[in-house]
Amino acid sequence: MLYCGTSGWYYDDWKNVFYPSNIKKSDWLNYYSSVFNTVEVNASFYRLPFKNMVKGWKNKTPDNFIFTFKGSRLITHNKKLKNVNDYLDKFFKRITLSEKVGVVLWQLPPSLKKDIDRLEQFFDNLSTEFRHCVEFRHDSWFDPDVYDVLKKHNIAYCIISAPGLPSTIQVTTDFAYIRFHGTHEWYKHKYSKNELNGWATKIKQMNVDDIYVYFNNDYNAFAPKNAKSLIDLLK
Repeated sequence: MLYCGTSGWYYDDWKNVFYPSNIKKSDWLNYYSSVFNTVEVNASFYRLPFKNMVKGWKNKTPDNFIFTFKGSRLITHNKKLKNVNDYLDKFFKRITLSEKVGVVLWQLPPSLKKDIDRLEQFFDNLSTEFRHCVEFRHDSWFDPDVYDVLKKHNIAYCIISAPGLPSTIQVTTDFAYIRFHGTHEWYKHKYSKNELNGWATKIKQMNVDDIYVYFNNDYNAFAPKNAKSLIDLLK
């Protein structure tokens, strides 16, 4: 199953570009979920969402709509995966949407270098209720022994398109997870048809049950434009 959407949906500059002018901000998620079947929640990286907020998101979207949540920066960036059990428990309790949660994405900071022991200890404390994916931002992590650890723990490697980082294709579990941040510039690159064609070919070759794809180039509503184009290419 292909789940393709954007990283977040609440951007003011998407009005009149992606969102029609007559739609209220409070109805943006309703509209978004009529176009895409998934969204990556970026807000959960910055602060824990309130339970009633998460419930509201659930009620505004179709039954088959899937949310993925970006793990709290308190866990990944402040604590750098160490001594985080209590924070993990709070995070998982807040994001529970029963069958509507697809994946939890853990984006590691660029300052965190490869540390296999730290990574495995973190994996041992993750909730088995959810699928998990890790995005690496330091070059030292792009290494075969890291991919082996991901396979061992049934955690997805986050495939990325981003400035200065390798677009390595690694499938480490029964689903794939891809994030598009841009090529030469973070968040402001509009992917060309040729670029998307190249990615569509790679995606079609992935032998997995599910593929989650999110465009994080939110500037000027490039993300929803590119997401819709990629969906068309994969039909």
